[in-house]
Amino acid sequence: MTAITPETLLTELHKAADAVSSLAAKLTDADVPAESALPGWTRGHVLAHITGISNAMARQLEYAARGETVELYDGGYEGRTKAIEMNAGHALEQHRSDVDLALQRALRAFDSLAAADAADGDAATGAGGWRAPISYRGGVVLDGGFALWRELVIHASDLNTGRGPETWSRQFCEHLFTFLAARVPEDQKLVLQPLGLPRVTIGTGGRSTVVSGMVTDIAAWLAGREPSLGSLRASAAADGVDLPELLPWPSGVPAK
Repeated sequence: MTAITPETLLTELHKAADAVSSLAAKLTDADVPAESALPGWTRGHVLAHITGISNAMARQLEYAARGETVELYDGGYEGRTKAIEMNAGHALEQHRSDVDLALQRALRAFDSLAAADAADGDAATGAGGWRAPISYRGGVVLDGGFALWRELVIHASDLNTGRGPETWSRQFCEHLFTFLAARVPEDQKLVLQPLGLPRVTIGTGGRSTVVSGMVTDIAAWLAGREPSLGSLRASAAADGVDLPELLPWPSGVPAK
């Protein structure tokens, strides 16, 4: 798998943000309270969450630029959930405005890193650079960029408007393979075999299961989403088996 550079990540963030804004622009008032692809969430919930995570990640970078850190959401996981529930019922125009402003804020924060890199050539290691500490997962700004990329791409599909996981790029899917290795149970090892692509092994347990199919279907399954193309197959010792149960999504916001 090819490593993703900060420059590539920045390009992908802009693409993902454009896709979310485009989908939101096509929604109607009746679409907001309709079901999303996430159980128990309307499209309004998804839009409210996109707004929330975009603002939260922008704040991570704004504090990092001052050499400071701040929790991802005010009030932690409970604060995140409360804000989503409070804002899910907003009218469509309010959602569009909130999403666009939040995305602009986040992109402005990430774009400033590229501008700093161009100015002094050493911003990656300084305060406010890609390696500046943030509170999200005890990581650095680059980790926050990958997190926002995941949130925007996956939740664009969760809006349930016809843009499903089959639209995810190979690069994004392979990123998910690495990030979501944390969902593999301790006693298991998954050998991922995307059709026409090299195998990827995640997990270190003794029980080995081969999961084959289109790269987007494998990524969707790992992400807890419905595969779009119906190509997934699992086998162990050359026999067909059920897809293994996965651990919960590795949350970046500790529950209280």
